[in-house]
Amino acid sequence: MERLLSPGSAHWSSVAKASTRERRVDVLRGIALLCIFVDHVPGNWLNWLTLRNFGLSDAAELFVMLSGFASMVAFGRSFQRDGARAGLRRIVLRCLHLYVFQIGMLLATLLTVWLWTGYYHLTPLHLAPMIYGGVAGIRRGLTLQAQPSNLNILPLYILLLAAFPAIYAGFRFRPRLTLAVSAGVWLAANLVPGMNLTNALDGNGWFFNPFAWQFVFVLGAMLAKVMAHREGTLPRLPWLVLLCWVLLGLAFLQAFPWEQWGLPNLAPLAMDPPDKTNLSPLRLVHALALVYVVLTWQGLRSLLRMAPLAWIECLGRHSLEVFSLATMLALFGRLAFRSYGDEWSTQLLVNLVGLAAMLALARALERDPARPATARLPARARLRPRVNG
Repeated sequence: MERLLSPGSAHWSSVAKASTRERRVDVLRGIALLCIFVDHVPGNWLNWLTLRNFGLSDAAELFVMLSGFASMVAFGRSFQRDGARAGLRRIVLRCLHLYVFQIGMLLATLLTVWLWTGYYHLTPLHLAPMIYGGVAGIRRGLTLQAQPSNLNILPLYILLLAAFPAIYAGFRFRPRLTLAVSAGVWLAANLVPGMNLTNALDGNGWFFNPFAWQFVFVLGAMLAKVMAHREGTLPRLPWLVLLCWVLLGLAFLQAFPWEQWGLPNLAPLAMDPPDKTNLSPLRLVHALALVYVVLTWQGLRSLLRMAPLAWIECLGRHSLEVFSLATMLALFGRLAFRSYGDEWSTQLLVNLVGLAAMLALARALERDPARPATARLPARARLRPRVNG
């Protein structure tokens, strides 16, 4: 293992030299976080404006793909610079860090739902098996066997990050074979019924089937490798950009909620939404097209001077903490809608408090002197981000 993950070719040294963050990736991740908060509150009117209404994929594909990108930049550089032992140690610590956040959110969710439903004389819905399951219910949650619907993405990330050393070694020595194996596992997950881990909460499989979703994580890692080798850019092929825009346009026509907006239905096909659990090919291709268009759009660097995008970028730089807060705020939003209804006043309160709290946390972490300097921007840069990123 030490030999497999030790420093090697000049091609891979570019990953080690990529010390600055890719700010466009942080913007995409910030957008994904905003959509995750809104989409996790059923009945939220802002749901009409999230990514899932404008294409065949949504924030989850972006979040997992960009997690693969960030893992390659951070941990690939660690393997390259510090060697296998230090890299493995960082990954173990990060997995433990993610696990602590997951368990903290799980316990806070169970306590909140138990107290809230008891106070308002409501019946817990999806969490009843865990709340009333005693020690067995808690044990399943602590071992990640039971996953509430709002807490099912971090377990996936923990598994994928634990597999990252093998992904890194594969990309370093046999990149095409590694990509082919990952694609084969994804294809098998789509073709073989039951190829999934079990969620003990409902007896079904994981909502994000790790055998399928590993592929989009691996593609994100490959994207980081390509961009590092090309000094932070992707090859902009005019024909590919045009093809991506055609795919995105057709996906928009298919996915847009025309009836909800009181418009004639322009969807070209009568079809159900593509399967999310096994990451259907349509969702995967749409997510790839969206990321390619954004990351080859050089004009986005200039737009980063705008304050709103700078704030969204700030969210993406502190994704774990912001995601955890957003998850808990979305829980309170769902409970508030269930107890008080989803009238405009409740909608306004839930969304204003949620979005403002996410931005406030990100800005507070940005100013935290205890965080590494590379994770923060100077005060002036926070107001007027540099174009060269």
